[in-house]
Amino acid sequence: MPSDLARFLLEHRAEFAARLGEHVQLVVLSSVLAAAIGIPLGLIAASRPRLARPIVGLANLAQTVPSLALFGFLIPLPLVGGIGTRSALVALTLYAILPILRGTITGIQGVDRAVVECAVAMGMTPRQVRWKVEWPLAQPSIQSGLRVAVVIGVGTATIASAIGAGGLGDYIFRGLAMVDATVILAGALPAAALALAADAALAWLGRWSQPRSRGRARSVRLIGLLALLALGAAGWWARTAGAPDRIVVGSKNFTEQIVLSEILAQQVERETGMAVERRFNLGGTTIAHGALVAGDIDVYVEYTGTALTAIFGEPASSDARAVLSRVRERYQPLGVTVLPGVGFNNTFAILTRTDLAAREGLRSISDLARVAPRLAAGFGYEFLERPDGLEGLAAVYGLRFASAPRVMDLNLIYRAVAAGEIDVTAGDATSGLIETLGLTVLVDDRSYFPVYDAVPVARADVLRAFPAVDRALRALGGRLTAEQMRRLNAAVDRDKQRPADVARQFLQSR
Repeated sequence: MPSDLARFLLEHRAEFAARLGEHVQLVVLSSVLAAAIGIPLGLIAASRPRLARPIVGLANLAQTVPSLALFGFLIPLPLVGGIGTRSALVALTLYAILPILRGTITGIQGVDRAVVECAVAMGMTPRQVRWKVEWPLAQPSIQSGLRVAVVIGVGTATIASAIGAGGLGDYIFRGLAMVDATVILAGALPAAALALAADAALAWLGRWSQPRSRGRARSVRLIGLLALLALGAAGWWARTAGAPDRIVVGSKNFTEQIVLSEILAQQVERETGMAVERRFNLGGTTIAHGALVAGDIDVYVEYTGTALTAIFGEPASSDARAVLSRVRERYQPLGVTVLPGVGFNNTFAILTRTDLAAREGLRSISDLARVAPRLAAGFGYEFLERPDGLEGLAAVYGLRFASAPRVMDLNLIYRAVAAGEIDVTAGDATSGLIETLGLTVLVDDRSYFPVYDAVPVARADVLRAFPAVDRALRALGGRLTAEQMRRLNAAVDRDKQRPADVARQFLQSR
């Protein structure tokens, strides 16, 4: 394993350096912004106890929101939201404020009152007491809060990859999609090392800046440095907000989506020569759709049944033409064009182990209903929530499992079934792991699942502005069968090929 990891990092050293740089940038900028907000608020709260409770309460409230949920909340917001670095910076800053705020309040309030009274007796003004006495003595506590904030930021920044912000989380999400421990470790271990290095560096800085005879001068320099970095962050923010449009291709967070979106990206690059930005591994349908409507991505691959039920909340249907027509009609007011389908239907597949299916005589989902009370089930997050998911399936087939189904990441459920951790799950009919892991697809004998034709959905204004992009994407219509898609997925999941290489080979073969 160590040799595999070293080989992977060596082969991808340029990409790794870019991801590491993105990660460091996110943590540094968010920590600086949090310090610029948290320290002044802490000083105010420490001197005005009546304000302390609401200020700390708001900071605590931000900490209670799960990180991925907070990223999702920020996407539709103007200026501070959207897909990418801006939303990630806002979320990471909110998470970093609390430890800095608490450290500042604790540090100021922890100064010995006898020392303060002596300073007042010597004739110092309240301002002089604050900056010559309380501030230098409070610095260790403030720096401790900053260290905690930075370490939290390093860990939380890995999740920012789910909204296209880059960083080391890209490797973690990619490894989960490929079920590849080496790729996961390529993101997780450097992130852990970065957290330890940042904590050690800040500890050294704290010892260096301990109050001396020139303690106030060092404090002023520290404040000046924070202000300078904050101004730099603000300038970067402004440049990012005003960055020119480019073709941005997005994807959800599983192998097939990454491969399909890589095909779209390379097709546009090959046919038009335009630059393409990739924002893959977005958290799921809601995040990807929100990013498209908000203009943070320009195109991604959606499934007609998913759009009909999960996005627009309409009843499922197995009539492919009717579903496509209705989805196009619903997307139109949103300024989104549904392009010709790439050629396959990726419906849900109810999966179990082949040996279990043979032992229990399971061929269809109706057969499963007979033995379900003795089996353990696990499903992805979306399948448990969406209207065409478990609730409707259980109602149609009368499914009742031994216990409440486990909630698992979509990229892990195939392995969980194969390993015997669960007995039944819902996967993708085109997954390359079905044959690789020896799983059996149970027949949907009551035609419960609707059609899920894979179709690129793109912003209409982008297609109008760049007709060559429109032509390039339409040229992919009908080019992929379900069997081909399974092979492409297997090349990534089983053979551990890079999605970009798999997409390139497919386009070259075409």
